[in-house]
Amino acid sequence: MDDRIAKPEQTTTPARGGVQWRDLREFLALIDRHGLLKTIDQPVDPDRELAAISIMATAENEAAPAFLFRSFPNNPLGASVVTNMLGSSRQRYALAMGLDPEASLRELVSQTRQLMTARLRPTEIAPEAAPVNEVIETGADIDLTRLPVPTFWPGDGGPYIGTANAVFTRGPDSPRINVGCYRQMLQGPDRVGMYITAGKHGRIDRDGWWQRGEPCEVVAAFGVDPVLFMMAGSGFSKDESELDVAGGIMGRPVELTRGVFGSLPIPARAELVVEGILRPGATELEGPLGEFTGYFGNERGPQPVIEVKAVHRRKSPIITSAIMARYPSSELGTGFAIMRSSRVLDDLTKLGVPGIEGVYATPAALGGYAMLVVSIRQMYPGHSAQVLGLAAQCPAAAFFTKWIVVVDHDVDPTDFNQVLWALSTRVNATEDLDILRNTWSTPLDPPRFPASERPYGSKVLINACKNYRHYATFPKETRLDRATYEKVRARWKELGLTGRPPDVRVFHGD
Repeated sequence: MDDRIAKPEQTTTPARGGVQWRDLREFLALIDRHGLLKTIDQPVDPDRELAAISIMATAENEAAPAFLFRSFPNNPLGASVVTNMLGSSRQRYALAMGLDPEASLRELVSQTRQLMTARLRPTEIAPEAAPVNEVIETGADIDLTRLPVPTFWPGDGGPYIGTANAVFTRGPDSPRINVGCYRQMLQGPDRVGMYITAGKHGRIDRDGWWQRGEPCEVVAAFGVDPVLFMMAGSGFSKDESELDVAGGIMGRPVELTRGVFGSLPIPARAELVVEGILRPGATELEGPLGEFTGYFGNERGPQPVIEVKAVHRRKSPIITSAIMARYPSSELGTGFAIMRSSRVLDDLTKLGVPGIEGVYATPAALGGYAMLVVSIRQMYPGHSAQVLGLAAQCPAAAFFTKWIVVVDHDVDPTDFNQVLWALSTRVNATEDLDILRNTWSTPLDPPRFPASERPYGSKVLINACKNYRHYATFPKETRLDRATYEKVRARWKELGLTGRPPDVRVFHGD
């Protein structure tokens, strides 16, 4: 077991109350009580029908529930599949993080950043106390094809067991455990593919072992709680484990336990976990997969394959499945956008940039990967250009982000209508657009040709702030005055108006 895993007496719990769940099952029960879970007991075919139901039910509904599919024609293990676990629901994200489901997006970004400053090292529990060890299978008993593994799109290369997963790796010269979310196609009863984009820490760990001529140990969890899933999809420094961040968010350490095969620990409260190895040069044909871009990612080609040595699972396990589709049907939705936004906000703050009012990675832009908006209070000449450059290449936003927009403090970055207004009234295209070339991107980026050039990308920097040289004489916006706003706000219910009054932060004369 990793020497960085704390014993229970070594951990400290943050002052906040923490989340109201301990694992995926308790989280599903929590969102069910809030009316945010739809259970489907009618038989469903995991080959495309399951995905079609989820996609069609979310296509025009950002508030669509999570879906728990419990009945399949051939399901000897009694497994279930959950889709849209977080999706585009602000409320489910807040419940997953232990925050107020009624909080605004700006509040959730700020509060998420505060949560992610805490660190709690994981704790080890005895194997016999770990729920994931209800059933342990090795050798000839391993058969992952007995599970209802979904095939999402008609052009997919096969069923994908790993989409909303958490994969543990560790480099040969580091004690830190990396947690990543990598796509994993089911290749056979005891073989699972693993595609990892260049530059991701799991691939660096894998290549470190392969350069020594040794196999890389892998632990992959296919039924995980929402925080571990989000941490797996987030980027941290190469020396920091996402497990520590997850513990800080939850207000309690992640529980790990010993496996039966390798040296890596396994998540004790997961639904389904495999232990295995990636051998140098051992590949099988993989892909394509309908990806978060809304296009099929990569041509069918050889990718490394995990030799599964052990399976740990609960009785009747629940597989967490992330459908990659266009917003709002994609699992890369509001929750991931808030998480990414908070990471960028934290990076800019650590860099010492003054005047940052807000950050938002717009979820409709591929779950926040493609567009980032930063709101600032301009303080000096060149301030907006400085923020654009730093936001574009800070660790949390460097990967793939195509559009970086900076707006003034009177524009709410979480309200795309306001952002479009700023783009329409404060941008002079001949002066306010810049391009960064040869930046870190993904092979899944559709418009880059030839395909061999796709690991390199480009970024557009858009200065949608008022021109600082003419700030004092810039045309004045139409704004409410503060006194009248407060008067109407106080009378909101008396006037029979529904919902909450709008949150106005800038007034006439400000």
